[in-house]
Amino acid sequence: MTATDFEWSDLRFFLAVARAGKLTLAARQLGVEHSTVGRRIGALERMLGAKLFDRQPGGYVLTAPGERLLVSAEAMETLASAARQEIGGADLGAAGTVRIGAPDGFGTFFLAPRMGRLAAQHPALEVQFLAMPRLFNLTKREADIAISLSRPNQGRLHAKKLTDYRLGLYAAPSYLAAHGPVENRATLARHTFISYVDELLYAPELDYLPLVSKDLRPRVKSSSLVAQFMAARAGAGLAILPCFMADAEPGLAPVLAGEVELTRTFWLITHADTRTLARVRVAADFIAQEAQEARSVLLPAR
Repeated sequence: MTATDFEWSDLRFFLAVARAGKLTLAARQLGVEHSTVGRRIGALERMLGAKLFDRQPGGYVLTAPGERLLVSAEAMETLASAARQEIGGADLGAAGTVRIGAPDGFGTFFLAPRMGRLAAQHPALEVQFLAMPRLFNLTKREADIAISLSRPNQGRLHAKKLTDYRLGLYAAPSYLAAHGPVENRATLARHTFISYVDELLYAPELDYLPLVSKDLRPRVKSSSLVAQFMAARAGAGLAILPCFMADAEPGLAPVLAGEVELTRTFWLITHADTRTLARVRVAADFIAQEAQEARSVLLPAR
């Protein structure tokens, strides 16, 4: 195969399928029929003599050769974007799809209300937003940007401290009325606690309760912080919650404020191969700016 045999435009279809995971979704993003996408992927596989995707019931999954091609294709995409910006003198690359993965609490309560402004600022940008209680693998292109509770120590990843945030102990007024006020830490063991399912903790930074008291045994558990928030608001018990979630909720009241207080950190993670792409860069800059402007919400004074 020579350079003249290679259809460079097929890489655009390959990237769309690799990121979307489905032909129909990739076709919608590209503005073509899904049969066209399938035909171009088939032609690329025949030209390269390698199977690039495993066709599974849940969608298209990259094979080992597909993973290797993805690195080269994204590097070419980065170069093309840089060339457009340098020669055209404009940020023409702030278009296409950017996928942002975040923990469910931060994603739902902090980022989601702000995503509309990002979309409005960049009309050619499609924002895909994943708010889930899990880690996101940027090497496997599960997301372009990930918000993490810890700084990665391996892989070709770039980490930037996004913000510290504060957590406290909260309960519904109805719970406190039924069970009495919590006067000090010594009385905490008598109360019902809401927390994570131990074996489903996806980050050690979420193991809060031993730091409050080693005697606490939660009786209501969920893998989702949003579910814990809802359970506490409904009066199911006490919960350690981020202040940016709980302080604005009239159905929750702080317990032992100033005495039970934790601080954690959010990190903004991008991949070395894609972090300079305009669609990734503008989204990352937007998130960083929003976190900076909301510092008093994320780290309220006590």
